[in-house]
Amino acid sequence: MERIRLKLQCFPPIPQETLTVAIKITIVTLATVTVFFQDLAMIFNDALQNETTSYILAIPFLLTYLIYRKRKMIKAAIPIHSSKLFKKVPLDEIIGAFLFLASFLLYWYGSYTFTPLEYHIFALPIFASACILILFNMQTLKQLLFPIAFLFLLVPPPEEILYNLGALLSTISSELAYNLLKIFGFPVTLGAEYGNPVIFMTQQNGTTISLAVDIACSGIYSLIGFLIFALFIAYIIRDKTWKKAVILLLGFPLIYVLNLLRITTIGIIGYYYGKDIALSMFHLLGGWILVFLGTLLLLAISEKLLKTQISPKQIEKCPGCRQTLATDKSMCLACGRIHKIYFNRINKKDIVKATGLILSVILILSIQTPIFALTEGPAEVIVQTAKGEQVTTEILPEIKGYALTFMYRDQAFEQRANQDASLVYAYSPHNETKEVVWVAIEIASTKSSLHRWEICLITWPASRGYQPEVDQIELRDVQLLENPPIIGRYFIFQYKTSNSTQAVLYWYETTIFKVNSTSEQKQVKISLIAYPDSPEDSLEVENQLHTLAKKIASYWQPIKTWSQIALLISQNGDKLFITTIVLLCAVLVVSSFEKRKERKQNKIAYQKLSKANRQVIDAVHQTEKNMPVTLNNILETYKSTVRKGVNKKKLLEELSEAEKMGVIEKKIVNRQDEPVQVWRIKCSL
Repeated sequence: MERIRLKLQCFPPIPQETLTVAIKITIVTLATVTVFFQDLAMIFNDALQNETTSYILAIPFLLTYLIYRKRKMIKAAIPIHSSKLFKKVPLDEIIGAFLFLASFLLYWYGSYTFTPLEYHIFALPIFASACILILFNMQTLKQLLFPIAFLFLLVPPPEEILYNLGALLSTISSELAYNLLKIFGFPVTLGAEYGNPVIFMTQQNGTTISLAVDIACSGIYSLIGFLIFALFIAYIIRDKTWKKAVILLLGFPLIYVLNLLRITTIGIIGYYYGKDIALSMFHLLGGWILVFLGTLLLLAISEKLLKTQISPKQIEKCPGCRQTLATDKSMCLACGRIHKIYFNRINKKDIVKATGLILSVILILSIQTPIFALTEGPAEVIVQTAKGEQVTTEILPEIKGYALTFMYRDQAFEQRANQDASLVYAYSPHNETKEVVWVAIEIASTKSSLHRWEICLITWPASRGYQPEVDQIELRDVQLLENPPIIGRYFIFQYKTSNSTQAVLYWYETTIFKVNSTSEQKQVKISLIAYPDSPEDSLEVENQLHTLAKKIASYWQPIKTWSQIALLISQNGDKLFITTIVLLCAVLVVSSFEKRKERKQNKIAYQKLSKANRQVIDAVHQTEKNMPVTLNNILETYKSTVRKGVNKKKLLEELSEAEKMGVIEKKIVNRQDEPVQVWRIKCSL
């Protein structure tokens, strides 16, 4: 026991100040992850199975590196005191509280819409910024601003933009690849199938193969993934802003050229070795391989042509730095580099803020709104019997006045859309004056496999350059249940060729199914479909669909109901959010006027100083125009303007006196990711 006790005593005790900072960081991280856990789980689950959003898997690793890269600057910013409003009111905490409120109002409002996940993820960076402002300060947030802004890239790209841009790229790519193959002497023709450009190639044995250049081949997915890495590279290089912009702009044509070469290479492989091997090479050279090659090329081009540098230049330590390291001093008086950072000890204010933040998160979690309505699904939908698969009708309720019938399972559509099941039922009314209502139930592991009706019928054909086969008559969101609120989308359209009208009311739910004796959470899209005789009958059909939809949604038994306060906030979330932002802007405007007033007062204080003190302030002001305002540079400016010498210790004392009067202030600047202390004038001279 004595040996064990001796070994334990060998570990140095953790300073209370360091422990305080560690606790604050833990609170911010756990609060963010806990509140947005459901949303993040859904986003990353979709990224694992969906090529469109697979780039999201790289964001946590890039984010970790960005924070690690800025670690010294972050540490230097943490001890800085928060800004004050009217010299007493903590400005950073007030801004953080408004952002905290705004993030949750946006979150709650999003839960009351048809697309809640996008709203939730958009609220995540705002929430993280608020927590940092509340527990730390504005300078810490500024150092973390780009990594936090990186979180906005977790928001999935809108399908409308994705299809339109993908269609344009596939058309251009197919034409360029066709012309390249023709220049090389390959027997190719350009056509189209199902709205996709197709390159037809005649092999040496006379067999014709077709290579469809659809959205997956257009390079749009690689382009989105490459955007993340291009932003990352442009940010981390240590060079001028215009070079960063050039690198970012250079990346997009680079990845497109690589995709064009990929299509051309696959065409050549198909000519010599057949379509099967060509498709295998397409998957081998696709996605992340293309992004990886593009990133390496971009790094090489930026280094060779623009002479940029990613790794920091080796800064030669000045004699003052060597002397500082040998003592307990935190800052080099010569160059201003900060070598040792001393955190503030915990105080009552920190305890109050941390406790308030924790209690707020607990309160919000107790009334947190779900991403989608979480339901208890039917025990079994598809049952294996001796005669094969049997689909039950227990997934839907028996409704008075209707006969429920299972019609068919569309297995071809399941494979094409990457779904677990696509089942079609029919509610046949006993009253012949009512319409037959068809119910399509699509079940998948991710929501991205459950496409929206208006995207499939209008956006996708238009993105391929074709006129949609239907004309939209009406598209709007409707509420099916009040608590928990389930929002559906009503879509009515007319076919151009037959003039027949179709009405669809559909919504999404998250439910739990039994799969091979285990419970699995699945995403479900339920669509109610009817065919009114004319657009004039659409109101009656809408009422019929709405009535059936309410009963089906109620039958699926939502697990969690919302509290009245959550319902009230969600229903009025947009108004409350705008009000919060207006109040935040008002605080910022008052703060800017207060700073302006303070600068005028500082100017009066400057004019009351002695000539010797004003000469020191003037030296700081002149140094600001030409170089970093470090102690060495101020000393050189002072010597050249005043024409007399002063020792560093005396100059530092005079700067400290001016700082106490509010005429100048200390500031931390970034020099090769090393914190350097400089001075800044706080009045107009």
